[in-house]
Amino acid sequence: MRRARLALIAIAQLSAGGLAHAQTYDPSYPVCMQIYGPVGYFDCRYGSLAQCRYLAVGRSATCVVNPYFPLKMPPRQSGSANRGSAHAGR
Repeated sequence: MRRARLALIAIAQLSAGGLAHAQTYDPSYPVCMQIYGPVGYFDCRYGSLAQCRYLAVGRSATCVVNPYFPLKMPPRQSGSANRGSAHAGR
């Protein structure tokens, strides 16, 4: 009975550890080159699609937009600040 319990615990731990996946994109750059071959990988170090495409010529690769690159949005102005200046003339 004790062996069966230990075996079940060992199987549960091994199966739970095999579910993790590594992130393949580097969030530091907006464009990645996906290289195809026996060992395919993503190379994320390009500032633009044009730069990536230039360096991908002659290779079995394609350039993609990095979905993990954080987009920097301009600061949004609140509506109350605009309304306050319009009513100042009254």
